[in-house]
Amino acid sequence: MRVTKRSLKGREGEIAVTPEALDDLWHLKYIIEKGDLIFAHTKRKADTASDRIRPEKLEKKNVRLGIRVEDLEFHRFSNRLRIHGVIEHGMDTGSYHTLNVEDGTNVAIIKTWKRDQVERIDEAEASSRRPKVVIVAVEEGDADIGLVRHYGIELYSHITQSSGKGEGTLREVFFSEISGQLAHAASGSEAIVVAGPGFTKEDFLSFLSSKEPELASRAIVEDTASIGMSGFQEVLRRGAVDRIMEESRIARESVLMDELLREISTDGKAAYGLDEVRSAQDLGSIETLLVADEFLRTEREKGNIDDLLQAVEHSRGNIVIFSTIFEPGHKLLSLGGIAALLRFRI
Repeated sequence: MRVTKRSLKGREGEIAVTPEALDDLWHLKYIIEKGDLIFAHTKRKADTASDRIRPEKLEKKNVRLGIRVEDLEFHRFSNRLRIHGVIEHGMDTGSYHTLNVEDGTNVAIIKTWKRDQVERIDEAEASSRRPKVVIVAVEEGDADIGLVRHYGIELYSHITQSSGKGEGTLREVFFSEISGQLAHAASGSEAIVVAGPGFTKEDFLSFLSSKEPELASRAIVEDTASIGMSGFQEVLRRGAVDRIMEESRIARESVLMDELLREISTDGKAAYGLDEVRSAQDLGSIETLLVADEFLRTEREKGNIDDLLQAVEHSRGNIVIFSTIFEPGHKLLSLGGIAALLRFRI
């Protein structure tokens, strides 16, 4: 994400950004709220008297509109964020319009900013300068390629060794298929993690070195007990992605969730559910607050969560917002959407 303007007085003001990847659109979903004023260039049909007579002649004009947000939708598979609301600035004020925000669309956001929202902007801007990572988890006969996104790991493809004919041995054909898909998946990335059980991953990396030396030069090897999503998460827990991406958001979420579940299982220093967490904060016990992004959005609309966040900040607690697209975020939702690691048992 590229920040093109930042004009804040205290918590009020404008930040303009240009999303540069799907991850950035996901961040904007949790930054933009109902009631915010959003400016962007868009296309809208001119609505004049002559147009009403001959509606088939309506042409869309490129205009810059400011709309007051009523709702928004993140279309992950079409790489688009749709923002719907009433036009307050520009043509046809008072009418409704939907802004389609895609990669490269400059968006100006005017609102009362919350601390976690500004931090999310800062994180997205910093993340755009970090290496992008692709994980290929391989075992005999099966392989999975995953893209490390800000919101979690997206399964790119699953490859199975064919029993059909091909040039070379079946294993060579299998490795060649993985290499071809990996080359496409890793286009623009700076790092590759080759993971899996046994020695198949080393054999694949040797094959990759002979066929695609540039790709192989970006790869590191990591042992895992399995492939698929569980293998990807094992890579995160072992710190391979963290070593590459420095402070990887999703790796941190995996580690924190493991710690939380461990504390809960031993009746240790943990609280979960809004009532328990509020009670823990009343005692000044919260060291790290874990909040699921969808839970935060819902509670924010009710107006009963920001007081808790501010109290945690004032008591020098840390706040981590979890992505509910990724498995640790799903686990957090099952625990009520909010939990805390505590300074002391209560």
